[in-house]
Amino acid sequence: MEFFRIKKDIPFMKHAIVLNAISGITFLLAVFFLVTKGLHLSIEFTGGTLVEVEYAQTADVERTRHKVEELGFGEVQVQKFGTSRDVIIRVPLRGQAKQGEVVSQVFGKVCTGEQGTVTTVKAPNNEGGVSERLSCKKADGTEPVSLKRSEFVGPSVGAELVHNGLIALGVTILGIMIYLAIRFEWKYAVAGIVANLHDVVIILGFFAFFQWEFSLAVLAAILAVLGYSVNESVVIFDRIREAFRKYRLLTPREIIDHAITSTISRTIITHGSTQIMVLSMLLFGGATLHYFALALTIGICFGIYSSVFVAAAIAMWLGIKREDLIKTAPAKDGKPVDPNDPNAGATV
Repeated sequence: MEFFRIKKDIPFMKHAIVLNAISGITFLLAVFFLVTKGLHLSIEFTGGTLVEVEYAQTADVERTRHKVEELGFGEVQVQKFGTSRDVIIRVPLRGQAKQGEVVSQVFGKVCTGEQGTVTTVKAPNNEGGVSERLSCKKADGTEPVSLKRSEFVGPSVGAELVHNGLIALGVTILGIMIYLAIRFEWKYAVAGIVANLHDVVIILGFFAFFQWEFSLAVLAAILAVLGYSVNESVVIFDRIREAFRKYRLLTPREIIDHAITSTISRTIITHGSTQIMVLSMLLFGGATLHYFALALTIGICFGIYSSVFVAAAIAMWLGIKREDLIKTAPAKDGKPVDPNDPNAGATV
């Protein structure tokens, strides 16, 4: 399916040096901000307290977030969990505050937001004894919100998540390199992985510069961007291989220009429809999906750019040629065939 077809090839590679210089400057700035500012890690990585509450009616997440933020614990995460009445509140570590005190303060603020008062009630536990729990009651005796559970995530758990996240990122990168090397040739693998790392570092640079919260959801978005970006590179590399077979007298630069030009319509359809979906999450998904959608938005935009101007240009500078992808069949008399001969046979 094509919206349009461009008959004359656009000379993208003519401006490859300038565009890659801009890309290189952006990359270095991203690295600079990562080193100087660092990432603003969420409590999944740094540790903190998790509080789950259940409302009698549909929860007002924004009101809950506003009340909890009044405690001054920093940037808290408030999101619905399971149903419209269940809410999870994540509070980052702050000083030497004990878990019980943090839970009591958080639940107290939530209860106040529902015009209730926190009391301590005794209830039988599973071991046959009696335990105390926090309860929120209004003047009429109703319970507008109840405390379901509370957990504490220690710094050691956060460090383990960072370690596992880096392993996941490394395995993904290695898998992409192996795939490209098998599917095409090592020059394409190098070009593709450099372009993908370019996207990842720039996304991280945005999060470091603006100090946006970096959570597990953002890490998942980055892994998704890696796969999404390499897909665009594979499409262009496939078209380059087809063009090498079809246009045997064109230079590698002309082949790359033709391949990119012929995929523009497909790129607009694919990335445009994906970006519409991601923007809907960004605009209407609320705080829970905000940074996830933001990372995807940045990744999609730079993924298009890197596939066209970074991956293709690096492959060109590495000296890709027709023989890298196509094996020339020998003539019947045993003499080698001129690769520039338009009548020469070729096998993939």
